[in-house]
This record gives sequence, C-alpha cells and structure tokens, in this order.
Amino acid sequence: MESISVFEIIKVGIGPSSSHTMGPWNAASAFIRIIKRERSIDEVKEVFLEFFGSLAKTGIGHGTDIAGMLGLNGEDFKTIDTTKIDEKIEKIKTTQILNLGGEKEIPFIYGHHLVLNMQKSLDYHPNGMIFKAIFEDGTELVQDFYSVGGGFIMSQEKKSIEKQCIRTLYPCHKSSDIVKYCDKLGLTRISDLILMNEESWRTQEETRAEALYIWQQIKECIYKGVNKEGILPGGLNVTRRAAGMNRKLLGEKIYKNKDEWFQQVVDAEENFTNINKWIACFALAVNEENASFGRIITAPTNGASGVIPAVLMYSQAFTEFISEDDIVRFLLVAGEIGTLFKKNATISAAMGGCQAEIGVSSAMAAAGLTEILGGSVGQVLMAAEIAMEHHLGLTCDPIKGLVQIPCIERNTMGAIKAITAANIALESDPTKAKVTLDEVIQTMWETALSMNDRFKETSEGGLAIAVNVPEC
Repeated sequence: MESISVFEIIKVGIGPSSSHTMGPWNAASAFIRIIKRERSIDEVKEVFLEFFGSLAKTGIGHGTDIAGMLGLNGEDFKTIDTTKIDEKIEKIKTTQILNLGGEKEIPFIYGHHLVLNMQKSLDYHPNGMIFKAIFEDGTELVQDFYSVGGGFIMSQEKKSIEKQCIRTLYPCHKSSDIVKYCDKLGLTRISDLILMNEESWRTQEETRAEALYIWQQIKECIYKGVNKEGILPGGLNVTRRAAGMNRKLLGEKIYKNKDEWFQQVVDAEENFTNINKWIACFALAVNEENASFGRIITAPTNGASGVIPAVLMYSQAFTEFISEDDIVRFLLVAGEIGTLFKKNATISAAMGGCQAEIGVSSAMAAAGLTEILGGSVGQVLMAAEIAMEHHLGLTCDPIKGLVQIPCIERNTMGAIKAITAANIALESDPTKAKVTLDEVIQTMWETALSMNDRFKETSEGGLAIAVNVPEC
C-alpha cells in the first residue's frame, strides 16, 4: 500500500467539487502531458471528452464541463484568476476554439467535442471520463480517467497517474500502525511521528512552511467569504449568509484586512452562543466561496472543505492553543487521519455518500483538535472514531447537483460534531472504547458498498428529488 503525504489530503483547490471539478481538471492536464509524451501538441487535430455516471449527472452543477475545458486549455486551478473563469469559458463556447495545452488552437464545439453521457456509467468507478485525441495523420490516442475523490485521479490500467511511489520510514496504513510506532519510538504526540514520515517528501522546515501556508490560505478564504454578499450561482438562488452573521457578531467594529478582522474575532464577546455562531460562520464562509468557484483548501474534498477551517479557526480564536506549532500539529494529524480513510475506504461521495466527505473531514478535524488540546495518542484516534461513528450512512443528495443544499450547512454540523468528539475523547479512557478507528473505517466502507447508488452524488434520490426546484 502506497504512502500518502498529508498535503495530498489537505491542499489548495478550487470549487465547487474536488471529485467533479478538480479531478476532471487534473485529468485534462494529465491527458495533455500524455499527448506530449507520446506525440506532440502540434500534431493534434481534434480532442474529444466524454463524462459518464455521476460526473455527467451532476456535471453542470459541479462545473465538470468547465473544469474539463479549462484543463485542456492549459489552465492551472491553483493559479487561475477565478474571476476570469466565466469569461474564458464564454470565449471557448463563442469562438468554438480551444487553445490545447495553451499551445495550439483547435476546433472545439461544446456538445460535440465535450459530452455529458447521463445514460452510461463506466464499470471501474462512478466518476469516469474518456479523453480522445485525433492526430493529423488520422491516428488516435484514447485514455480513460476516474476521479476517485479529493482531486485524485486513476486509470483502469494504472492505480495512480504519474505518481512516484513513496515509502515512509514508519508506514501508517491503519490507526493500529500509528499506535505501534508511537509506542516503539516513545512518542506521546502523533504529530511527531507524522513529521518524521513527511521527510519522505520534504524537509521538516518545508513541511512546517507548507502547513503555515495552508493556514494563511484558510484565513484568506474565510475572510473573503465573510465579506461577500449576494446570491450563489447555479440557479437555486441561495443567499450567502456568512457575511450577515459576521456583521451581526462584530457589530460596529471596523477592520481593513484579514489580520485586523481576525483580531476582532479574537476580541469578540465569548459565550457559548456566540462561539457556536462563529464556528458556523467560518464553515459557511468557506463553502459559500467553494460554491462560487472560489479558491479553497480541499480537506479532504471540496464539498467538505469548511469543516477543518472552521475547527482550526475556532482553536486559534477561542482556545489557549494559538501558536504556529499548534497549527502545524493540527494539520499534520488531521491530514494523516484523512490518509487512513483514503487507503482503507473512500473519500469520494460518488463511492460512499456524504459520510465519505463530511464524515471524514469531521474525523480529521476532531483528531487535529484533540492533538493540540493535549490528548494522548489513544484519545486523538478515539476522537476521530467518535466523529465518524456519528456520520455513518450519511447520504449525498445535492439538489440540482449543486454543492449548496444540503452541503453548505452540513459543513457547520461536521465542525460542531468534530469539536464535540474531541471534548468527549479528552474526558474518556481510550482503553475502554468498544470501537476502534480501524473498525469504524471498515464499517464506513461496508456501509458505502451497501448504499443505494441513488444516494451517491447522482441527484437521483433524497433531497435531490424530494425538493422540486423549477428551472430558472
């Protein structure tokens, strides 16, 4: 089993969906690299892209088609000016020209060169897509890709795409491995173990810098979200709420930048109700940004991207554990818990329902918070188990396929559950726990396999069909 860096689980992304936006975008970029490796961009006459299964059924709401076109156009979601996305897509559709890999203009007709096939699913995975390049000499290059959650992609021939196999010094593929190595090395903090393993990818100084960079991106995302009013795109006419909550909670206080705003939050009146509202505000802010193609932190997915930011922001604003070391330790542990779910179950809603997204993110956040609040190794793992235990069976049934209802509010619930799970674990003896984290991960996977496909991000069950929203 391959090792996964925590920064493959917690990373910079773009909304609204990691599996339905970032995955197809990564696949399109990978296909460009394959073309360059096998032939050259100059030899390409036409490119075709067909989406299947869940990618097709909820593709418009998730911007799957947009991601595919921009990826083929040579754009990078980590650096693209998100305010220019609509303009770039309109240009492609209007001119019917795609600048393949940013190097060669070729004909591209939406609906002909890009198709959402809602009648067929590929056998390997619900999130399937096929790219085809036709060269000037008439030969073809065809490649299948599957978006397996969190922006990760696979092909049927290769279990991972263009990824070097890394072996860590102390491989932790199950929570029992974490316990084993912490005991062996005499470590009382899981983050110390993870920091050593991350040296397989980068130095400890680089790991620390990456974690603090992610923290700054989290603050930036929340700050943008609490300062934007209006209606979210997509046709549901969902009103942004984070800005209104922020305004009411701060009253007449004035700020000019994210650091001044953060200090105002820290200095705000602290009582149970206000803190609870702030946690909701943080999560709403992130997911409202996510729903509008904003730049967010994928953790472990976009649909669940508000949970970890909300809990980490809570820890920095309302607890005594406010150092940079605490931020690093939180993210290292949260990310490692995410790798356990990815390797032993799934972080894809199309495979496992929303338990694979909100449930996993809540478990990650609970573990990270317990780590910095002084929890033992056993208590950290117990917190993750408690959080997931109470998300088991959670379905993914977004109305109109948009990552808005119930997804945005669901992040607030995941954050609160994570904090509750941490508090319970900190007051408990993990040796007396009846369920281990490994057991709950296995149970989650079995639940995912048993779940009807209508409740796995297809918009064919639950709220997605119970609530009739007229087309606008």
